[in-house]
Amino acid sequence: MTRFSPSLIIRHFILMIGAAVVLAPFVVMLSYSLKSPAEIERGTGGLFGAQEMMVDPKCALRNAPRRGDIETARTRFPDRDDSTIQTLLTEEANAACEVRPVVFNYRSAFQDAPLLRYLLNGVIVTASIFLLQVLIALPAAYALSKLKFWGREAVFGLVLFCLLIPVHAIALPLYLGLAKIGLTNTYAALVVPWIVSAFGIFLMRQFFMTVPDDLVDAARMDGMTEFAIVWRVMLPTAVPALLAFAIFSVVAHWNDYFWPRIVVTGDRSLFTPPLGLREFQAGADGNLYGPMMATATVIVIPLIVAFMLAQRRFIEGITLSGMK
Repeated sequence: MTRFSPSLIIRHFILMIGAAVVLAPFVVMLSYSLKSPAEIERGTGGLFGAQEMMVDPKCALRNAPRRGDIETARTRFPDRDDSTIQTLLTEEANAACEVRPVVFNYRSAFQDAPLLRYLLNGVIVTASIFLLQVLIALPAAYALSKLKFWGREAVFGLVLFCLLIPVHAIALPLYLGLAKIGLTNTYAALVVPWIVSAFGIFLMRQFFMTVPDDLVDAARMDGMTEFAIVWRVMLPTAVPALLAFAIFSVVAHWNDYFWPRIVVTGDRSLFTPPLGLREFQAGADGNLYGPMMATATVIVIPLIVAFMLAQRRFIEGITLSGMK
C-alpha cells in the first residue's frame, strides 16, 4: 500500500490550488460562451447554461415589422388595429428568430466579424515571426556556443541585457521608424520588429552548449562549412528546444494585443485574433459577452491543441536534456 508523506500531500495540495487558479478563467470563458445574455447577467444557468430557446436580438431587429408589413397584414387580421397587428407580427418575428444560446454565441462569433480572416492573419503573423526568428537565432546561438572569437562573452551578455528590456519601452521608437518608411497597416509592421529574439538566441545557445564538441569537430573534418553544421548537424539535435521556443513565440505573438493595436489602425483585414475581440465590445447595447467568450474560445483552441501535441518535446526542450 502506497503511503503519502505530509510534505508530499502539502505539495500536491498547493499544486491543485495553483491549477484551479490558472484554469478558472478558462472555465468561465467556456461557460459564458454557452450561456444566454440573461443567464450571464444574472449569473444563473450553471456551467453549461439551461440552453433554453432565446431570441436572437439582431435577427429580431432585422425582421421587425415595418409600416408596409402592417398594411400587408391587414388582410390576415381584418378586425385588429395597427398596434395589435404590429404586436402580432413582432411575436411571429421573435418566434422565427428563436435559437439556442450556444448556437447564437458561436454563430455571432463567425458572422458578426470575419473571424476566419483574423485567424488566418494570426497564423501568417506568428508563423512568419517564428520562422524568421529561427533563421537568426540558430546561427547566432551556434556562434555563441561553439565558435571561439574575441568578445563572445560580451555579446552573450548583451543578449542577456536585451532580455531585460520590456517591449513597451521600445514601442514608440519602433512605431515612429515604421511610420516614416510607410510600413504601418502592413504585415511587415506586425512581423519585422520581432524577427530577432533575444530569448530564442539564449535558449538555443544553452541547448547547443549540451551538444558535444566532438560532434562539431567530426563535421568539420568531413569538410562541412559552419553554416552547413548549423542546419545539417545542430538543427536536428535541437528539435526539442525549437518546439519549446515555438510554444513561447507562437503563444506570445498569437495573444499579442498591444503591438497590433498600435500599428494596425484602420485596415480590418489585418486584424489579428485579439483585435477581433474588439468587435464585440461596447456596442450600442453594451458588451456581447457570449459571442465575445465564444470568439476567445475559438482563438484559444489552436494553442491548446498545439501544446498537447508537442507537450513531451516541449518539456524536453525546457529541461535542455540535450542529445539522447
